[in-house]
Amino acid sequence: MMNILRKKIKAQEEIFNLNTKISDLYFCSKKKSTKAQEEMVGFALIIILVAIIFLVFLAVYVKKPQSENIDNPEANSFVQSFLQYTTTCEQDSENITVQRLIIKCQEKEKCDSGKEICKVLNDTIKNIIKESWNVSSQNPVKGYSLIIFTESKQVLNITEGVVTNNYKTGHQPLPDEELINVLFTAYN
Repeated sequence: MMNILRKKIKAQEEIFNLNTKISDLYFCSKKKSTKAQEEMVGFALIIILVAIIFLVFLAVYVKKPQSENIDNPEANSFVQSFLQYTTTCEQDSENITVQRLIIKCQEKEKCDSGKEICKVLNDTIKNIIKESWNVSSQNPVKGYSLIIFTESKQVLNITEGVVTNNYKTGHQPLPDEELINVLFTAYN
Protein backbone atom coordinates (compact mmCIF):
# COMPACT_ATOMS: atom_id res chain seq x y z
CA MET A 1 0.00 0.00 0.00
CA MET A 2 2.86 2.30 0.55
CA ASN A 3 3.89 1.67 -2.98
CA ILE A 4 0.48 2.70 -4.26
CA LEU A 5 0.53 5.77 -2.06
CA ARG A 6 4.00 6.70 -3.26
CA LYS A 7 2.91 6.18 -6.87
CA LYS A 8 -0.13 8.44 -6.32
CA ILE A 9 2.04 11.13 -4.71
CA LYS A 10 4.55 10.86 -7.50
CA ALA A 11 1.76 11.04 -10.09
CA GLN A 12 0.33 14.13 -8.33
CA GLU A 13 3.79 15.74 -8.29
CA GLU A 14 4.16 15.06 -12.00
CA ILE A 15 0.72 16.52 -12.67
CA PHE A 16 1.65 19.57 -10.51
CA ASN A 17 4.95 19.98 -12.40
CA LEU A 18 3.13 19.59 -15.69
CA ASN A 19 0.55 22.22 -14.64
CA THR A 20 3.38 24.57 -13.63
CA LYS A 21 5.08 24.11 -17.00
CA ILE A 22 1.78 24.70 -18.81
CA SER A 23 1.09 27.83 -16.76
CA ASP A 24 4.66 29.07 -17.44
CA LEU A 25 4.04 28.52 -21.15
CA TYR A 26 0.72 30.35 -20.84
CA PHE A 27 2.35 33.33 -19.10
CA CYS A 28 5.18 33.41 -21.63
CA SER A 29 2.77 33.44 -24.54
CA LYS A 30 0.73 36.13 -22.79
CA LYS A 31 3.81 38.33 -22.44
CA LYS A 32 4.52 38.02 -26.14
CA SER A 33 0.91 38.90 -26.89
CA THR A 34 1.13 42.04 -24.69
CA LYS A 35 4.30 43.12 -26.40
CA ALA A 36 2.68 42.77 -29.80
CA GLN A 37 -0.33 44.73 -28.59
CA GLU A 38 1.93 47.53 -27.35
CA GLU A 39 3.63 47.66 -30.72
CA MET A 40 0.26 47.81 -32.48
CA VAL A 41 -0.89 50.66 -30.21
CA GLY A 42 2.34 52.54 -30.95
CA PHE A 43 1.87 52.03 -34.67
CA ALA A 44 -1.75 53.21 -34.43
CA LEU A 45 -0.64 56.36 -32.56
CA ILE A 46 1.91 57.13 -35.27
CA ILE A 47 -0.76 56.71 -37.96
CA ILE A 48 -3.13 59.01 -36.03
CA LEU A 49 -0.39 61.62 -35.57
CA VAL A 50 0.43 61.58 -39.30
CA ALA A 51 -3.29 61.88 -40.14
CA ILE A 52 -3.67 64.90 -37.83
CA ILE A 53 -0.66 66.62 -39.42
CA PHE A 54 -2.12 65.91 -42.87
CA LEU A 55 -5.49 67.39 -41.84
CA VAL A 56 -3.81 70.54 -40.49
CA PHE A 57 -1.97 71.06 -43.79
CA LEU A 58 -5.16 70.38 -45.72
CA ALA A 59 -7.09 72.92 -43.61
CA VAL A 60 -4.41 75.57 -44.17
CA TYR A 61 -4.48 74.92 -47.91
CA VAL A 62 -8.29 75.08 -48.11
CA LYS A 63 -8.51 78.30 -46.06
CA LYS A 64 -5.95 80.00 -48.27
CA PRO A 65 -7.69 82.42 -50.64
CA GLN A 66 -8.24 80.83 -54.02
CA SER A 67 -6.86 83.67 -56.05
CA GLU A 68 -5.40 86.87 -54.79
CA ASN A 69 -4.58 88.15 -58.21
CA ILE A 70 -2.83 91.46 -57.79
CA ASP A 71 -2.70 93.17 -61.16
CA ASN A 72 -4.94 90.62 -62.84
CA PRO A 73 -4.78 90.95 -66.66
CA GLU A 74 -8.56 91.11 -67.02
CA ALA A 75 -8.96 93.83 -64.38
CA ASN A 76 -5.94 95.75 -65.70
CA SER A 77 -7.35 95.61 -69.21
CA PHE A 78 -10.66 96.96 -67.94
CA VAL A 79 -8.94 99.88 -66.18
CA GLN A 80 -6.89 100.68 -69.29
CA SER A 81 -9.95 100.63 -71.54
CA PHE A 82 -12.27 102.72 -69.36
CA LEU A 83 -9.55 105.36 -68.94
CA GLN A 84 -9.56 105.78 -72.75
CA TYR A 85 -13.36 105.95 -72.98
CA THR A 86 -14.55 109.22 -74.55
CA THR A 87 -17.22 110.96 -72.47
CA THR A 88 -20.02 113.37 -73.33
CA CYS A 89 -18.21 116.18 -71.54
CA GLU A 90 -16.83 118.70 -74.03
CA GLN A 91 -14.17 121.32 -73.48
CA ASP A 92 -13.07 123.55 -76.34
CA SER A 93 -15.37 121.59 -78.71
CA GLU A 94 -13.55 118.33 -77.92
CA ASN A 95 -14.94 115.35 -76.03
CA ILE A 96 -12.75 114.42 -73.05
CA THR A 97 -11.59 110.90 -72.07
CA VAL A 98 -12.19 109.51 -68.59
CA GLN A 99 -8.47 109.84 -67.86
CA ARG A 100 -8.55 113.57 -68.61
CA LEU A 101 -11.80 113.92 -66.63
CA ILE A 102 -10.04 112.45 -63.58
CA ILE A 103 -7.22 114.97 -63.90
CA LYS A 104 -9.59 117.92 -64.57
CA CYS A 105 -11.81 116.87 -61.63
CA GLN A 106 -8.85 117.71 -59.39
CA GLU A 107 -8.93 121.26 -60.77
CA LYS A 108 -12.73 121.58 -60.19
CA GLU A 109 -13.36 122.51 -63.84
CA LYS A 110 -16.68 122.34 -65.71
CA CYS A 111 -17.72 121.03 -69.10
CA ASP A 112 -18.69 123.51 -71.83
CA SER A 113 -22.32 122.56 -71.10
CA GLY A 114 -21.89 123.79 -67.50
CA LYS A 115 -21.97 120.36 -65.85
CA GLU A 116 -19.41 119.68 -63.13
CA ILE A 117 -16.64 117.42 -64.41
CA CYS A 118 -16.59 115.35 -61.18
CA LYS A 119 -20.31 114.57 -61.53
CA VAL A 120 -19.88 113.57 -65.20
CA LEU A 121 -16.90 111.41 -64.18
CA ASN A 122 -18.89 109.67 -61.45
CA ASP A 123 -21.91 108.99 -63.70
CA THR A 124 -19.76 107.83 -66.64
CA ILE A 125 -17.70 105.39 -64.56
CA LYS A 126 -20.81 103.98 -62.84
CA ASN A 127 -22.39 103.31 -66.24
CA ILE A 128 -19.22 101.72 -67.65
CA ILE A 129 -18.83 99.41 -64.65
CA LYS A 130 -22.53 98.51 -64.63
CA GLU A 131 -22.35 97.51 -68.31
CA SER A 132 -19.03 95.64 -67.94
CA TRP A 133 -19.38 93.81 -64.61
CA ASN A 134 -22.79 92.24 -64.00
CA VAL A 135 -22.94 92.04 -60.20
CA SER A 136 -25.32 89.61 -58.44
CA SER A 137 -25.20 86.60 -56.17
CA GLN A 138 -26.00 84.30 -59.13
CA ASN A 139 -23.19 85.67 -61.33
CA PRO A 140 -19.45 85.05 -61.04
CA VAL A 141 -18.86 88.70 -60.05
CA LYS A 142 -20.24 89.26 -56.55
CA GLY A 143 -19.08 92.87 -56.17
CA TYR A 144 -16.59 95.53 -57.19
CA SER A 145 -14.75 98.54 -55.88
CA LEU A 146 -13.22 101.43 -57.82
CA ILE A 147 -11.11 103.91 -55.89
CA ILE A 148 -9.38 106.91 -57.45
CA PHE A 149 -7.03 108.60 -55.01
CA THR A 150 -3.95 110.75 -54.57
CA GLU A 151 -1.54 110.84 -51.66
CA SER A 152 -3.56 113.59 -50.01
CA LYS A 153 -7.20 112.75 -50.81
CA GLN A 154 -9.71 110.36 -52.28
CA VAL A 155 -11.18 111.58 -55.57
CA LEU A 156 -13.79 108.89 -56.17
CA ASN A 157 -14.97 105.70 -54.44
CA ILE A 158 -17.60 103.51 -56.10
CA THR A 159 -18.43 100.19 -54.43
CA GLU A 160 -21.23 97.71 -55.03
CA GLY A 161 -22.00 94.12 -54.03
CA VAL A 162 -20.22 91.75 -51.68
CA VAL A 163 -16.53 91.75 -50.75
CA THR A 164 -15.00 88.24 -50.88
CA ASN A 165 -11.54 86.69 -50.47
CA ASN A 166 -11.43 85.82 -54.16
CA TYR A 167 -10.77 88.91 -56.26
CA LYS A 168 -9.09 90.46 -59.30
CA THR A 169 -7.29 93.77 -59.07
CA GLY A 170 -6.24 96.26 -61.69
CA HIS A 171 -4.17 99.36 -60.95
CA GLN A 172 -3.09 102.34 -63.05
CA PRO A 173 -1.15 105.38 -61.90
CA LEU A 174 -1.90 108.62 -63.77
CA PRO A 175 0.78 111.28 -64.06
CA ASP A 176 -0.27 114.73 -62.90
CA GLU A 177 1.07 117.36 -60.50
CA GLU A 178 0.21 114.88 -57.77
CA LEU A 179 0.25 111.19 -58.73
CA ILE A 180 -3.31 109.88 -59.18
CA ASN A 181 -3.94 106.16 -58.64
CA VAL A 182 -6.84 104.22 -60.12
CA LEU A 183 -7.50 100.93 -58.29
CA PHE A 184 -10.25 98.57 -59.47
CA THR A 185 -11.14 95.33 -57.68
CA ALA A 186 -13.72 92.77 -58.86
CA TYR A 187 -14.83 90.23 -56.23
CA ASN A 188 -15.72 86.69 -57.36
